[in-house]
Amino acid sequence: MKLLAGLSEFLARHSGDASEVTRRAASRLMRPMGQQRELDLALIWSSAALLLLGLVMVFSASIATAEGSRMFGHQPAYFLIRHAVFLAIGVIAAITAFQISMQNWQQMAPWLFIAGVVLLIVVLIPGIGRDVNGARRWLPLGVVNLQPSELMKLFAALYAADYTARKLPLMRSFKQGFLPMAGVILLVGFLLLKEPDFGAFVVITAIAFGVLFLGGIKVRLFVLLAVVAAIGFVLLITFSEYRRQRILGFMDPWQDAYGKGYQLSHALIAFGRGEWFGVGLGGSIEKLFYLPEAHTDFLLAVIAEELGFAGVLTVIVLFAVIIHRAFSIGKQAVMLDRTYAALVAQGIGIWIGVQSFINMGVNMGLLPTKGLTLPLMSFGGSGILANCVALAILLRIDWENRQIMRGAGS
Repeated sequence: MKLLAGLSEFLARHSGDASEVTRRAASRLMRPMGQQRELDLALIWSSAALLLLGLVMVFSASIATAEGSRMFGHQPAYFLIRHAVFLAIGVIAAITAFQISMQNWQQMAPWLFIAGVVLLIVVLIPGIGRDVNGARRWLPLGVVNLQPSELMKLFAALYAADYTARKLPLMRSFKQGFLPMAGVILLVGFLLLKEPDFGAFVVITAIAFGVLFLGGIKVRLFVLLAVVAAIGFVLLITFSEYRRQRILGFMDPWQDAYGKGYQLSHALIAFGRGEWFGVGLGGSIEKLFYLPEAHTDFLLAVIAEELGFAGVLTVIVLFAVIIHRAFSIGKQAVMLDRTYAALVAQGIGIWIGVQSFINMGVNMGLLPTKGLTLPLMSFGGSGILANCVALAILLRIDWENRQIMRGAGS
């Protein structure tokens, strides 16, 4: 800048058109420094790091289970191969989703949400939905299973943003702004609890009402909603023996370490063994048929045991970067008067933030088990697919923001 100031002074003394010459010179000098990138590299690299680390850790956490089970053909790489295929499908779906403009996403949002509700109904039909460990959450599609609740999280974020953007002037009205969305979410919640999938219900509720809150719903109404939700969750736990046992096991896992506290007690042992830098990649003892669902719900416990506090902290930081970028992209969209895009970005941030927080809390013994996977990392095709598409939409919002700002600055 000092160089430019000196150049301006020199030209002012020797030319009558100094200001125009200086402006052009400054433009040429500053353009390479301030030129915007096409995409958010922090979001891309942090997402890629979680996806690739998840691939490695899923293999490490599942190798003993796959090798020791006839169901998986005694193939040590069974879950690795399937997870790699899921990642490839997720990346292809993400590239496709990135090509769709936010205007088109908004037009499709209600229809996608209706499709999600239909899938939640279909999965409950006896003979169609697949039962695993007492829960009917999957639709068999030949060699893979589709979990509608994972797709419903994405559809809920898109629809809640569309609903809020359309009814923005009515957001402070209980009857016209809040009540219709509350009714829709209660319907979705009823279907999810019939599976049962309490964890997905919590995440979808957080997405929907988080977007409503960001859209301008009354704070008093939001507080009332939180109180009613808390009472509802207490009632669900009180009248469900299954959920009550989970709560009791969470409060004191060592009281019944071989019963209702089995999963949590072994997850805590894994965290204790890991200490600062872990026992080394592949060195986990808990994954050797001690810790159930080591490659899905309790993947973080294996990370803690093998990579230690350093590995867990790395995962937390990477998730924090993604969530920060989601809300930053949303804030940027608000400044550009792109309400729908802003709410979608923030809804995706809420989704990833809430689900990762709950999964980490469960693994660390801070929350009762919910049956939620760690986004972008745990084994599961439907979850990986939904996460990759969500990140692609987030990148699309950021890309459109940059194109608008570039057009305004040219």
